[in-house]
Amino acid sequence: MIVYKELSSLTSDLGFSSKALYSVSNHIGRHYRAVSVPKGNGESRRLHVPDALLKAIQRRINDRLLSLEAVSAYATAYRAGGSTKRNAAPHVGKPVLLKMDIRHFYDSLIYPLVKEKAFPKERYSEQNRVLLSLLCIYNDTLPQGAPSSPTISNIIMRDFDERVGQWCAQQDITYTRYCDDMTFSGDFDPHPVIRFVRKELQSLGLFLNNRKTVVARTGQKQAVTGIVVNETTHIPSGYKAALRQELYYCRKFGIASHLLHCGIDESPERYAQKLLGRVSYVLSVEPQNRQMQDYRAFLQSCLQSR
Repeated sequence: MIVYKELSSLTSDLGFSSKALYSVSNHIGRHYRAVSVPKGNGESRRLHVPDALLKAIQRRINDRLLSLEAVSAYATAYRAGGSTKRNAAPHVGKPVLLKMDIRHFYDSLIYPLVKEKAFPKERYSEQNRVLLSLLCIYNDTLPQGAPSSPTISNIIMRDFDERVGQWCAQQDITYTRYCDDMTFSGDFDPHPVIRFVRKELQSLGLFLNNRKTVVARTGQKQAVTGIVVNETTHIPSGYKAALRQELYYCRKFGIASHLLHCGIDESPERYAQKLLGRVSYVLSVEPQNRQMQDYRAFLQSCLQSR
């Protein structure tokens, strides 16, 4: 285990001078800009995106320091091999599916948690702990939009994930967490699980978003992070139907004509890249989907001809 008790060893491994690190940390607000990103439900998510210098520093911190910290096996996002499919697959075909959401997740991961969990005193001097924490927070919380935030969130949640996962294993319940989405499946009464999780979250200063607690049983649609898991993992039919319709018109009239007809102000190349991303997402969950394989070949051909 690498220990950073001296500032010089930290700056050497990060590749930034102490002057640069302290200059940024002392004026951290100047290095962020607010961005609103639309969500699928019509609402918007507010991100705080770092400028080029701070982003480079945070990526170094993430890659050279935070990546050395252990992450729970129950966490399925922001890690090597992590994906929505990995999060959904363990819950296929279970009689009871319980989904819960952590309220204001990133906003609730505050400076003391970042300092204690991500930069523990066993590995860092107090001076280095403070400096690194300040470089990774904004307005005393973990900013959505910073490249270091996802990894830090998994590190902070590691002990929670282990306690909840082990408790669930004793009850023969399957548990996974994808960012702020927690999923439980098996044959069980949801109420004791909700009470246990609420108590464990409160120990971290976190709370459930009660409006997003969902129980789905056999015979009802069971979906985990956008993937249906009733019998096998597959993308909801509505998502695929909308995608098929777009691609039907693109193939019949051409991408440029389709964009013109729909009044979409975007280049055909950019639009094709987005469609290819959506098709690839379906294939990541349904790799044998022949129709989507055909669409992928069509879009790749369009992009190669430009």
